[in-house]
Amino acid sequence: MKIAIFGKKYSAEDKGYLKVLIDKLKETDAQLCIYKPYYDSLPSDLDFPYNLEFFSTHKDLSCKILISIGGDGTILDTVPFVRNSGIPILGINLGRLGFLSSISKSEISSAIDSIYKNDYSVDKRALLKIEQPTSIFGDINFALNDITLYRNDTTSLIVVHVYVDGVFLNSYWGDGLIISTPTGSTAYSLSVGGPIITPGSQNFLIAPIASHNLTVRPIVIQDSSEIRIKIDGREDNYLMTLDSKQSTMNKKQELIIKRNDFDVNLVKMNNKNFFSTIRDKLMWGFDNRN
Repeated sequence: MKIAIFGKKYSAEDKGYLKVLIDKLKETDAQLCIYKPYYDSLPSDLDFPYNLEFFSTHKDLSCKILISIGGDGTILDTVPFVRNSGIPILGINLGRLGFLSSISKSEISSAIDSIYKNDYSVDKRALLKIEQPTSIFGDINFALNDITLYRNDTTSLIVVHVYVDGVFLNSYWGDGLIISTPTGSTAYSLSVGGPIITPGSQNFLIAPIASHNLTVRPIVIQDSSEIRIKIDGREDNYLMTLDSKQSTMNKKQELIIKRNDFDVNLVKMNNKNFFSTIRDKLMWGFDNRN
């Protein structure tokens, strides 16, 4: 089985867990392909197999499963490599919270065993896509978590006019706006009071950031909708993020957002589910009396 490994930044604290992963993959005779910039940051005494391969772009990536080493941010950065290939992503959490990278450090060996036994399932996760303008992020115009608009280093409010399927929704006055997938509902959107949405629910979420209107609340819409956005305010340029990518947007530009043409596949162990994850990660419903 050909397995790829992607990581962003090596920490000395990770060495023991990486060794467990590499030794386990060698034990199963996996053909390994590793992200070259990540490999270059690793210590030389990690014992990789002799027939190790490398990838640097999405064109070089060919495997049955891609293992993401890090946290949720690392998984977000794997999406431009996987794109529409359908390659499932297995997230090993060496970070902190880890909603997407659900495999803990202590579960590395058992997770690899489950992969080889086909004892896992695949979650299809919807992506957001910037339909217009095409010039801001080029061909990496999709996001697994969210698209956000911010005021650009100023105390002036940003005003975001939103239309859903051509119908005016609202004008949001505040620090910005988040358009989120169900996957992203446990990320930035959650911190501004947005609801938790289960994966596969075929919805998008629109949530204001520090709204100046106390009656404005997050709203859930169908993911088949087209979202059209116009920006107003004193500044000419505003910040926009697409997951971990950032750029500027001129207020003269109109933004059109839709569901992306393809989904991303996340590996899910059969002993885990979304509800147990949010209970564990958020200590949801935790009460000392229980």
